[in-house]
Formats: sequence, C-alpha cells, structure tokens
Amino acid sequence: MRRLLAALSLLAALLSSTASLAQSRSQLGPLCTTDTTPADQQIDACNKIIALKVFSGAQLATVYFWRAVGWNKKGDYAKVIADTTEAIRLKPDQAVYNLRGSAYFDKGDNDIAIADFDDALKLGPPNGIIFHNRGNAYQSKKDYAKAIADFDAAIRADPRSVFSYQNRGACKEALGDLDGALADINQAIRLDPTLSQPLVHRTTIWRAKGDLDRAIADGSEAVRLARDKPPVNIMTPPNSVLISAYTFRGLAYEAKGDYAHAREDFKSALQVTASDAGSKSNQATAKVRLSLLSDAPAPRDPPPATPQQQTAATPSSPSVPAPAPSPAATGRGTRMALIIGNGAYAHVKALPNPPNDARAVARSLREIGFTVSEGVDLDRAAMQKMTRDFLRAAARAQVAVVYYAGHGVQIDGRNYLIPVDVELKAGADVTASMIDMDTIMAGLDDQVRTNILIFDACRNNPMAPQTAAGGAGRGIEGASGLAPPTSLGSGATLGAGTLIAFATAPGQVALDGEGANSPFSAALSRHIGTPGLEVQQMLTRVRAEVVSTTHNKQVPWSNSSLLGEVYLAEK
Repeated sequence: MRRLLAALSLLAALLSSTASLAQSRSQLGPLCTTDTTPADQQIDACNKIIALKVFSGAQLATVYFWRAVGWNKKGDYAKVIADTTEAIRLKPDQAVYNLRGSAYFDKGDNDIAIADFDDALKLGPPNGIIFHNRGNAYQSKKDYAKAIADFDAAIRADPRSVFSYQNRGACKEALGDLDGALADINQAIRLDPTLSQPLVHRTTIWRAKGDLDRAIADGSEAVRLARDKPPVNIMTPPNSVLISAYTFRGLAYEAKGDYAHAREDFKSALQVTASDAGSKSNQATAKVRLSLLSDAPAPRDPPPATPQQQTAATPSSPSVPAPAPSPAATGRGTRMALIIGNGAYAHVKALPNPPNDARAVARSLREIGFTVSEGVDLDRAAMQKMTRDFLRAAARAQVAVVYYAGHGVQIDGRNYLIPVDVELKAGADVTASMIDMDTIMAGLDDQVRTNILIFDACRNNPMAPQTAAGGAGRGIEGASGLAPPTSLGSGATLGAGTLIAFATAPGQVALDGEGANSPFSAALSRHIGTPGLEVQQMLTRVRAEVVSTTHNKQVPWSNSSLLGEVYLAEK
C-alpha cells in the first residue's frame, strides 16, 4: 500500500533547534521566522530580508532555513533542498540537515535522506525527532531492523512519542510480529486516543489476525476522527488519513463478505481529494477493489463447486471456470491458487503446452492442500471473470498463488496476459482485449497475505510487424519482453510479502518445450510440492533445472519482497 509518512511534526525540531538559529531568529523579521506564518507570506518576508543584503554567515543561513520551512509547507521539496543546501554552506546546523533530510525523504531519496540525518546527529546532541525521521527512511527502504532501532532511540528520548510507537508497530507488522505490532499501536492510542492514524494501523493488524469485526470497528472510529479532527501536522498531507481509513475499512468489509459496505467505503475513498503519492496509492487499491466488487455475488449465494466437479476444458472450447470459494467459506489460513493456461489462440501463434502446464501445476498445488481455481484456453470474458472471482475470494486467504502459462506482452511499460480470442490489429486499442498484470498485483496488495505470482509467459511486444509469427517460443514476436515488476502502473506497488517469478530473464523468450510441458512448468510442477522446501529455494532448484534442460537458453528470474521464509508444502 502506501509508505508511512514522517508523522512527527518537523516544527518540533525547528522550535528546539540549535543556539545559532535561535539567536539569529530573534534579530530577523517575525513573519519570516515564525512557524505559524502562512507559507506564501513567510517566503515573501524571507525574500525581502535576503534582498536587503545586510545579513551574512549564520544569520543569512537562518533566513534561508526559514524560507525552506515555507517551501516545505507548500510541498516544494526541490526548493527546500536548494535553500537548506545554501544554509548548510553558510553555517552547518543540525536542524537544517534534518529539514533537508526530510525533504529528500519526501522525494523518495531515502539514501540521501539517511546521510543527512546521520550528519545531523553528528553535529548535535542525540535528538529523538531525527532518530524518528531516519527510522522513517529506513522503513521506506524496508530495512525494518534499522528502522526499529531508530524508533527505539526516539522512544528513549521521548517516551510519549506517539508516532514512534505507531511506526515501530508498523515495522513489526511488516515482519510478521502481529502481537508486538499490536502492543506498540495500543500504546500509541493510549498516549493520544484522539489521533486517527494509529487506529488506521490497528485496522490492518486486526484484519491480518482475522478479527474482522474489530478491524471494522477501528476503521469506523478512524473515519470519524479523520473527519472531525483532521491531522494538523504539516508532514501529513490533507485527507491522507481519511483515504487510508476508508480503504482499509473497506478491505475488512470485503474480507467479511459485506460487499455493500465495502463498495461504499471504496467509493468514499475515491471521492476524497488526494494530494500525495501514498493517498493516490490507496485510491488505486480502492479503485481496483471496487471494480472487482462490481458484480460480486451476495453472501447467500450457494457454495462453489468442488475441484472434483470442475469440468476439464478442451483446446477447442474455452473452459467455464468454477467460481472461486466465497468469502464466507474461506477462513483465515486458507491457501488459494489461481491457475490459467492459454494455448488455443485463434489469431496468433497457438501454443500446445500451456493447458498441460496449468493442469500439472494445479494438480501439484491441490496435493499440498491448496484450494485451486483452474481454467484453460480462456477468452477475455472468462479470464476476466475467473480473475475477479479469485481476487475477491483471496481477501481472506493467508497465501495466494497465481500461475499463468501462455502469451504475455509488454506495452508502454505495462505487462498484459493474453486471452485466446485476442486480435492484434494495427491502430486498435489491443490492451482493452487483454488482462492487465498490474490489476492482479494491485488486487492482492493489501499487506495481510503472502503472494506468489508465477508467469510462464513470453517477453515480447505484440505491436511489431511479426505479430502472428511467434515461432517455438511463448512469444508473439521477438522483441523487448515483459517489464520487470518494479515498473508497475500508476498507484500500484510491489508490496511487502510478495514474490514474482518469471519463466525467463528480462528480454528473453520463455520456451514452450518439445514435450508435453514447457521446461519451466515441468520443473515447477516437480519441485513446488517438495515438503519442507522454502519457496525461494524451490525456485532456485527450478532455475537450475531449466538452465540445464535448455542448455543455458532460458534462465528463470524472480523478484522478492518476502519478509521471511515461506513454505508451500509443510515440512
């Protein structure tokens, strides 16, 4: 979802800044050096002082510092960095390094921000605010151990540091320590029960623990507080907490199967004005979930067909997938898989093996206890419905596996999976007839499960002239390949707890194979059910086998943000 904001007010650091700033401040104009001055007035007052050219050294550094504060209020971080850099040149100071580091953090330059916070701590006495801010940067890098150490230092410096408890709890949650996370968030709420931010975090913890009623109750209180008492902290963009509260409460309603209230919350999240990247990311999640719920069945619908009742598809006739398990039938701890194999393409090069690959992987996952939704040779309508049903049901799963075999392409940096009825015509909007991989990722990215996404697909662009001449590979033509998972669409994230595996390296073609299965899927179906084999070790074995089988022509590739060891088959 979204990164945590630097939730402690930067102004606290400014008001307790070093002696040189405090002394110079008293000799300069109050509009320039008062933290409550509106941003435009503050910037204008500082501009006039600079134009006088009567101050130099530490005093001029102070003016640049306070003008940077004005730019920070406006969110113009490039100008914050420019002014603080000039202030540091004139007179290095702990508060100035802290402000510049915060600006770099807000720009997403975490390593530079950490370097500035390091310099700030070297210049002055230990400062809890700076430890907190550096902890935020480490947290944004997913270096949770260092982040927790910094939040520990911030709490030692100020045992009433509400947001240090909150952010430390979020780090523990990311590491899977839900009880430790809950203890920290509870302490933050005890310290200030009027704040909405800690309640938003506790909403996600209760959801991760499967206590959906408590998640909804905390989400409701967070919505009320965010409406009645919006955060006044200049480091917290307007509406960001309200958007988070709506989104996370909506996810809890959805997991409970209360689709009507979930829709209302997702719609509310989308109706609030978003100004920061985190809020826009949450709104992207709300938009995806709302789309998935557009045709959601009522909770009273009859139970889904069992795997034994599913009808095998034939290459000449697209299968009608059995519906995914309803949320009411899916308990916490459930392991679910979506398996699709497309090969009987009508208008591009057909692939003989994906249906076999899908069946082999589905069989291996069922044998180790996964609930599997399986479909082969799906047209766009069937593929879209099966994907939507699975993403809805996965709201209550602990582990979700997605496996796709068939054609896949990259267009303008986004990856698409190809239904069997796709027609690739010059000048047409071909993406409208495909399944956006980013939508699947966003549909699973809600911080409470482990996601394993495996794509045995081509890495070629369908827009080249050789559209229908795919050859022996899972490609539509030999070109640029799929985009890496770090290049997601606007608002999408590769969240913590996700692993994405591709059958081949970027820029290469995944072979369909000469036997009944592709080299990748043959190896995957053999190793995926090995008891006691950690998932990344399993993929290493698959990679070695594929490299050997293909004589180095194909090298599987993966990207992981898993936070611990994951075993698909129990030890």
